[in-house]
Amino acid sequence: MNKIEVEKKVLSANDRTAELLRRAFSEYGVLCLNLISSPGAGKTTLLERTLASVAGNTRLAVLTGDVQTDADARRLAQYGFPVKQITTGGGCHLTAGLVEHALQGWSLADLDILFIENVGNLICPAAYDLGESAKIVLLSVTEGDEKPLKYPAIFSRAALMVLTKVDLLAYVPFQAGRAIANARSVNPRLETIELSCMSDHGLADWERWLAARHPRLQFAEPLLV
Repeated sequence: MNKIEVEKKVLSANDRTAELLRRAFSEYGVLCLNLISSPGAGKTTLLERTLASVAGNTRLAVLTGDVQTDADARRLAQYGFPVKQITTGGGCHLTAGLVEHALQGWSLADLDILFIENVGNLICPAAYDLGESAKIVLLSVTEGDEKPLKYPAIFSRAALMVLTKVDLLAYVPFQAGRAIANARSVNPRLETIELSCMSDHGLADWERWLAARHPRLQFAEPLLV
């Protein structure tokens, strides 16, 4: 059996589990969002800002994936929402099976929003369906504006691209307009948001994007920046 056949079998098994998850999320009205980026693009920081501003009655939980350590889970748990760490032990992506296992002990009937913070990687996570409602790709301005062309799979499958760390644009050669154009050449339907978790620029746009996708998602102190 060659490598391609093995990969097809692995992905087929993953897709079957992902479809079961998708049906369960749909049945219980859970909005599941899969955040994907290179390491250091700001997934955890964006989730921190999100959890800090969400109204306390919002039924929200987070699964966060990493190769080692539970550092991200500990950072996010301080906001009072259920958080679980998925440690892959070297794997470069989450799978539907890992998500299914991590959800054990949680009742989907008690959730409205599930954030999945994937392992930092733009390649492997793109191929693995987790049953999510949407993939969100983060691209920081400290990377290259050609990234959407270099890693087209994730940009073609994402519903939203978030340009992060835009407060640093004056100090890096990154061109936001070029990055957006490159991403939309891969995916013309891709929505985009430019934000900075340090200056708060664009966080209101992020909140509005989230709130538009689930009626129960509310923010205690909406940002107007």
